[in-house]
Amino acid sequence: MIKKICIVFLGVMLCGIMPGVAHDKGLRLADVVKRITPSVVAIATDSPLRSPRVVMRGTGFVVHDGLHVITNAHVLPNASEMKHNEKITVLIGRGRAPDRRIAEIVRVDKEHDLALLRIEGDRVPKFELGTGGLADEGLDIAVTGYPIGAVLGLFPVTHRGIIAAVTPIVIPQPTARYLKTKIIRQTRYDVYQLDLTAFPGNSGSPLYNVETGKVLGILNSVAVRGTKENVLSSPSGISFAIPVVHLYNLMREAGLK
Repeated sequence: MIKKICIVFLGVMLCGIMPGVAHDKGLRLADVVKRITPSVVAIATDSPLRSPRVVMRGTGFVVHDGLHVITNAHVLPNASEMKHNEKITVLIGRGRAPDRRIAEIVRVDKEHDLALLRIEGDRVPKFELGTGGLADEGLDIAVTGYPIGAVLGLFPVTHRGIIAAVTPIVIPQPTARYLKTKIIRQTRYDVYQLDLTAFPGNSGSPLYNVETGKVLGILNSVAVRGTKENVLSSPSGISFAIPVVHLYNLMREAGLK
């Protein structure tokens, strides 16, 4: 009798019916996504003399006091690109009529491809940042952003993956003759390599712990990939993120504590 009970119990476990570990994790992520989504914003340019008036350039997220936004430096337009009275704009909310706020550039860290913006108006729910230490390889993470822009409205998209590796931004070369000028100029620092597919519109998205919602890094699906994956001719399931410690440094240099 005991033997039969053990066999039945083992069968239930293998079928995934009994302990609902995966189910519970799914519920936790759904709760986290619901909580953090109001803190995810779109970065765009706005010109009343252009059609369409608003052109999205990437993703960002709210930090500090609810009036500061982090994104990638490469998401912002160069001064020479600003035409037709364009203004850098942060889109807040969800749906077809998001709140539009003109943004001021507070500080830019081109070395780590980060930018800090400030908006006016009512405070927006902010993200909680991680400790600043490097996260463990194999950790379950998620990113939320706007991979296909906001043509039909502001509808955030979440992708889940893991931190596959903590790796230098530059691939070490066997001998000096393989080094290109761009690689020589590139500062060597560690980034997160992710088992997760991202797209240009995801640039600037928050990378966060699926269980706590705390930000671990800032997704960079363009600039880092250009260095790490310059031999690839098509998108892969690998993305990269800048560790949050560099965000802390940027905020400190801007006088934010």
